[in-house]
Amino acid sequence: MSWINDIGPLGDVVLSSRIRLARNLADIPFPQAMDKIDRDSVIHGVYRSIAGSDSPIGEEFQFLSMKDLSHVDRQILVEKHLASPDLMKYHERSAILVNWQEECSIMINEEDHIRLQCILPGYQLKRGLDYLDNIDDIIEAQLPYAFDPNLGYLTSCPTNLGTGMRASIMLHLPILATTGQMKAMLQTLAKIGVTVRGLYGEGSEVMGDIYQISNQITLGASEEEIISNLEIVTKQIVQKEKQARQLALAGSRIHLEDEIWRAYGTMLHARCMDFNEFMELLSTLRLGVETGIMTKIDIKTINRLMIMGQPGHLRKYGDKTIGDLDIIRAEVISKLLRSTELEN
Repeated sequence: MSWINDIGPLGDVVLSSRIRLARNLADIPFPQAMDKIDRDSVIHGVYRSIAGSDSPIGEEFQFLSMKDLSHVDRQILVEKHLASPDLMKYHERSAILVNWQEECSIMINEEDHIRLQCILPGYQLKRGLDYLDNIDDIIEAQLPYAFDPNLGYLTSCPTNLGTGMRASIMLHLPILATTGQMKAMLQTLAKIGVTVRGLYGEGSEVMGDIYQISNQITLGASEEEIISNLEIVTKQIVQKEKQARQLALAGSRIHLEDEIWRAYGTMLHARCMDFNEFMELLSTLRLGVETGIMTKIDIKTINRLMIMGQPGHLRKYGDKTIGDLDIIRAEVISKLLRSTELEN
């Protein structure tokens, strides 16, 4: 899982970059109106276009039918940000192709016939787009897309018309959040066509001071223009967060250190921890690593903790004899932190 196991550009604030392209096939109803024959046809067509490609990319992907996966395994895909909550919701009709590095996924029969997605560590939107463009060309060479000269790529939701592209950046902004600067920033972003969402994208709440910013406009702007605008916004936000951190360190370093070490102690010794508390503590601990106050662990450990503390992963890898997820979470997190201490 590259975005979890690696640190990319601006990695002390930016967790990951994601590019998503929405595509539909010509002369086939949108997923909401398809019958079983159409659904199966889309799944098989997309799979053959990738698996049968002459490109080396064809060997990089594994195919998963969502209906054949357990609820927990579907949830794990969402928690890794490889699949959307909607793909899980429509699991009876959907499938997914995931590359072995878990950087790219191709969701089939979600809201649109095809949703290509690439998620990379740090700020790497351009690299993500280049990778997806290649896959997009491979599929389009065999399956004609629904396209209009004036409207661009035709999508199930009108807000995705045009390029069909959503570019998003996942950022950790604890100081801007705690100092009350996020409210004004959110209002400014909305005015320039940038939307802010939570941990799992559209419809999700902000947790652990993690914000996803993405373009609202897909029609009337090129992919390059969208990425360029988002890059400017991202760098400005990163700069503001870093400046706010410097002020916090200069103004009351001892109190910040105390908060970080208390978070570490709680996560190390707690016997029960709900998800909201876990994400708040993890945000504080992440800030400690990002500012150099906490040296016992690194960002990769923080990212692993964030994934392992989520419900699907706990049900898959936690103690099956314990029924309470909050107890399992506290146990798993404590073990991970202790094992990291021993390694260091």
